[in-house]
This record gives sequence, structure tokens and C-alpha cells, in this order.
Amino acid sequence: MARHRPLEVGLGFAIGVGVMLALRSLTRKAAEKEKAVPTPALPPGVLWASQTAPGETASPGTLPMGLLTGVGIDILIDGLLLGIGFAAGAEEGMLLAIALTIEVLSLGLATAVELRQEGQGKARTVGIVAALSALLVVGASVGITVLKGASDNVMELVLSFGLAALLFLVTEELLTEAHEEPESPWLTSAFFLGFLVFLILGMLV
Repeated sequence: MARHRPLEVGLGFAIGVGVMLALRSLTRKAAEKEKAVPTPALPPGVLWASQTAPGETASPGTLPMGLLTGVGIDILIDGLLLGIGFAAGAEEGMLLAIALTIEVLSLGLATAVELRQEGQGKARTVGIVAALSALLVVGASVGITVLKGASDNVMELVLSFGLAALLFLVTEELLTEAHEEPESPWLTSAFFLGFLVFLILGMLV
């Protein structure tokens, strides 16, 4: 806003919203595909697929790939935003680091609970959560490396992209009470368009 470059801000913001909408669509389709797998209708006396005969060991639960994909993308983008923050300045990066650490901790705990409910063992759950958490470092490294020495125009694009991604994650994923009814991508886009209009008006006025 201080640099008064509405074109770069508008373009980066629009790209950010478009990318997040596409990612949400992909992860929701993956989750729905997992839920759509029917339980086989077996005749009486035959064990159900989720049961085991006496003396047999239950196989580990199937990994919820829809959930893990969404969490992985979320953490990778958080890492990228962290790199963007440090590229913009040490103070901005430190504030983002504190906030994202708390977020990733909460996200990791929620993912671990879900994995345990799906029948995963403790060691495997810890390994999966640790691998997902490592994506934060990967994203931050990419953000800092790619944006090192970037021009002001590029930084405006990237920072506005990061703003859209952070706003999307907060409004669409964390504020679940605001989504009691399913909403279309057009309705979501209208919300972000309104935010962008007021953001640009703040630069021009």
C-alpha cells in the first residue's frame, strides 16, 4: 500500500486466489473420492472388510490422502510465505515465523489425531507428521532463495499473492463456523474481489 502499485497488487492477489481455489477443488475431490468407496455387501457369516478373523492381525488403516495432500500443500505455502516475509524484512519474517509455528503445531496435532483414528500406528503417525512439517522448511528455503535480490515489482506481486493465500487459509479453512452451507467458487471469489477493491482504493485515495 505504501508503494502505491495497484496493478502489481491486483495481479498477484488474483493469482493467489485462483491458485488457492484450484488447490481447494483438487483436495476436496480427493477427499470425496476416498469417502465414495462403498463397503462391500457380503453375505451372512462372511467377515466384513474392516473385521479380522480370530488370530489374525489387523492391517494398518488406509492413509487419508485427501487430508494429507491438503495439509501438505497448506504447510508448503506457509513455508513459502515465511520465505517471502524474510525476503521483505527481518521483522516481518520473525512475526510470520512465530505465527506459523503456532499454526503448524495445531495442524500437526489435528493431523496426528486423524491418523490415529484411521488406524495408523504411533511411529508411523509421528513420521508422517514430521515429514509434513519439514515442508515448512522446504517452502521457506524456496521463498528466500528465489526472492533474494528480487525487484520491487516482483516483490509486490509475490507479497500480494502471499496476502491472498493467508487470507484464504484464514477465512476458508480456519473460520469453519462461517461455512455452515456449501458455497460456490464464484461466491468465494466475490468476497476476495470486494477485499481487493477496498485494498486498491486505499492505495489510490
